[in-house]
Amino acid sequence: MAKSASKIGDMRVKSDDQLSADLGDLKKEAFNLRFQAATNQLERPARIKEVRRDIARIKTLQTERSQSAPSPSGKA
Repeated sequence: MAKSASKIGDMRVKSDDQLSADLGDLKKEAFNLRFQAATNQLERPARIKEVRRDIARIKTLQTERSQSAPSPSGKA
């Protein structure tokens, strides 16, 4: 559990742009891992689970930030 807490802490200090870039990289990696799994060339099957959880962590942080951001009022 200590590993995941430190990962979350590291992710919280990143900017929205950095998180989006990391998310894109992780999605590409997940695709490649699925492809490797389909062709029986996967070296570390546990990596699929790690990547999926990292994607979920980033999406959770993005959701938290969007909900905590003040919504723009339509009043002029």
